[in-house]
Amino acid sequence: MSKTDNLPPGLLGLDGSAGVLEVVEDSGGATYRAVYTIKFGETVYVLHCFQKKSTHGIATPKPDMDLIRQRLKAAEAHAKGEKK
Repeated sequence: MSKTDNLPPGLLGLDGSAGVLEVVEDSGGATYRAVYTIKFGETVYVLHCFQKKSTHGIATPKPDMDLIRQRLKAAEAHAKGEKK
């Protein structure tokens, strides 16, 4: 059983990031994604929104993943009340 088996269509669990979800929407031949976490209490942090430009594969591009990971760390720190 995959971690996405219980999720509605268009919603994916993001690999390697517990509590991080990716919304995928196709419109007019383009694919759009929004990545957010529901991990921190009652607060939802939107980590990244973008148009996927790659014409091959479904993987999120590395520069976008790097930015998502960086923002996830900042969201974790913010949720814990830490200053950056």
